[in-house]
Amino acid sequence: MTLTVDSLPTSGAQSGEASKKVTASPPKSPPGERVTEARQVGQGEFEPEQHFYPRVLNAQIHPLIQSFFTLGNDRIIARYTHLNPQVKPEDLKEVLSYSPKYFQWAGSDLFNVTTSSGQRQMIVIETNSCPSGQKSMPLLSETDEHNEQGGYRQVIQCAFQEQLSKADPSLGGLAVVCDKNMMESSGYAAVLADVAKEHVWLVEWHVNDPDPGVKWVDRVLHIRDKDGEWHPIRACFRYLTQKPWNRFPLQTKTIVMNQIISCLAGGRNKMMAARAYDFYNAEVVGTGLGIRTPETINNVTRGEIPLWIHSMGGHAVLKVPYSNAGQGVYTITNQAELNDFLTQDHHYDKFIVQSLVGNASWSSVTRAGKFYHVGTIPNKKSNTYVSDLRMMVTGSDNGFKPICIYGRKARLPLAGDLKPDANTWDMLGTNLSVKLPDGGWTTDTSRLILMDRKDFNQLGLGIDDLIDAYIQTALAVIAIDKMAARLMANGKFDYQLFESLNPDNALLDEIKEANEDF
Repeated sequence: MTLTVDSLPTSGAQSGEASKKVTASPPKSPPGERVTEARQVGQGEFEPEQHFYPRVLNAQIHPLIQSFFTLGNDRIIARYTHLNPQVKPEDLKEVLSYSPKYFQWAGSDLFNVTTSSGQRQMIVIETNSCPSGQKSMPLLSETDEHNEQGGYRQVIQCAFQEQLSKADPSLGGLAVVCDKNMMESSGYAAVLADVAKEHVWLVEWHVNDPDPGVKWVDRVLHIRDKDGEWHPIRACFRYLTQKPWNRFPLQTKTIVMNQIISCLAGGRNKMMAARAYDFYNAEVVGTGLGIRTPETINNVTRGEIPLWIHSMGGHAVLKVPYSNAGQGVYTITNQAELNDFLTQDHHYDKFIVQSLVGNASWSSVTRAGKFYHVGTIPNKKSNTYVSDLRMMVTGSDNGFKPICIYGRKARLPLAGDLKPDANTWDMLGTNLSVKLPDGGWTTDTSRLILMDRKDFNQLGLGIDDLIDAYIQTALAVIAIDKMAARLMANGKFDYQLFESLNPDNALLDEIKEANEDF
């Protein structure tokens, strides 16, 4: 099929983060998604019903998931190298004991795919800085002292506490700054208050906020209280996901986790993530390890898009590199979907073209052959659904640690044969975030797959698949952290290197908004 630049719309989107209007049942929105002004969160304020979905509070963790989380890195290394003898234990140990300098908290979205010869593997679709997931993870233990705080406490203790120890106590207090997902953001604030034994400021800061309750003075973060008084902050837990680089400077006196460079180097920038994966794969080429991704073409202009799609057999995924949470990802399988993409105003100059993972008869043709979805176990109607897996990890001086996992499935079952006018988003899009007309966010929880006794078996995954997903996530995080280190090689952001790797004027203008020394 040859795709050209004419005709009219229908759009779609694939993967962890994808874009399309919702036509199914109205999404359910977690309670208390908006906070209008900064408030202080004190010790003892963590209430599980405020920070987990009701389904999760009543869920029992699946024994296989519990077993995976109790393995520890040493046993994971022993198992993986036993099944993959080409990988040396010392090489994998180096990977899992890596201590990230900039990217301590991450979540990868992965697909379980297979080839026409039946070789199954987990592939990385994208890696997110400041990822969601805690509210969707059943508790691992019913007996631990701080059990009710689940993975929230793990992230604070394993990653943030280490960064907090570097902060100058004389600078001020602690804060959680967010722009969505108040259910999880407030959970982190409550746990941080318990761990640090002090009050924590919780405040929202949106992209186009005309009068934000947050400002930077001499690279120190300040929070405004309800009386209009400003309070300096020594350390900030950042749950800022939408264009965070236009509000947070690259270098700050306030300790920030994750630092903004982690987002620009790949954590919220798919273009740089693809570069980071390529560079790191070249570095580990002799070890038997590597980040597996769909074939990715970077820095593609609008005019080149039809040519690249044609080269992949007429099926591809188009991505706006800096979007997330359900925005800016489109599956292209016919002329109408391509035209819908081309007629939209995308703000940025360059795009990503990625091979499409579909069914055996309609996936992209790539140099590595075809990947297609394993999908869920067929239901009673013998329907298989596309599903993905979110693997959240933290990295610290003790190396990597898995924190939480959840799955998501598409709205419609995967078709064996693709109709010429098919709406592929409904079959391939797994993202649950939905952007509302007022700029707020909600979540379609009906397609959430929990790691509990009821849901997990749908995924058809074994413990070795989970180990593979964890190792792929660790490799992806290392790649992005190393890219961040390259960009900050002399303690200052290397604008020239960044611009040569990611030449996009609209993005550079956004970075200038928070960095006067650009």
